[in-house]
Amino acid sequence: MTGPIRRWIVSLAAVAVASAVAFVWVDRPVALLFHYAVARPEPFAKLTAVPDVLVPLAAAIFVVLGLMNLSGRALSRPQTCALLCSLSLIVAEITKAQLKLVFGRTWPDTWTNNNPSFLRDGVYGFNFFHGGHGYASFPSGHTAVTCAVISVLWVYYPKWRALYVLAVLTVATGLIGANYHFVSDVIAGGFVGVSSGWMLTSLWTAHEHFHKR
Repeated sequence: MTGPIRRWIVSLAAVAVASAVAFVWVDRPVALLFHYAVARPEPFAKLTAVPDVLVPLAAAIFVVLGLMNLSGRALSRPQTCALLCSLSLIVAEITKAQLKLVFGRTWPDTWTNNNPSFLRDGVYGFNFFHGGHGYASFPSGHTAVTCAVISVLWVYYPKWRALYVLAVLTVATGLIGANYHFVSDVIAGGFVGVSSGWMLTSLWTAHEHFHKR
């Protein structure tokens, strides 16, 4: 077993343990803390808005760069990075949608379409393969798409890593502080996004090395 796959498996195990610990001991106390002490202030909600524009932006970037390549123009390093960011985000978006269906977790609070929630209804847990937007809290899609982009930037432009960490923490804080997601949702979503970016950059690197031989 090679080093990267070993690290991914170890990371998956660590995320599974961290998510389980958060599910049992952290998620509900944190949700109650922000519900009673903060009551979803606008600043927390606004912190979650940035990832909303990333999905359509990723699709647009993919189409533009794809057409450029079809016209015979080679992609520069920044353009390649943008392409991988877009693909990573799209893969993470698809993956999290499937995982949401598998886990069927209810949300911390009721905030759309009268969804059942922990804070309003005392509903807490997983309903595997239930389906429906009211059962789609786990994993966090906003965290997944954010980390999908950040993980590619992390490889291509490492000198800005402190800012990348700040960006992820900002989104995570908004999601948890506004009670849009539990802590464990964010942990799992982060892993989905990082995995997407990690695998795509690895595939692209292998592709480049193959064609240089």
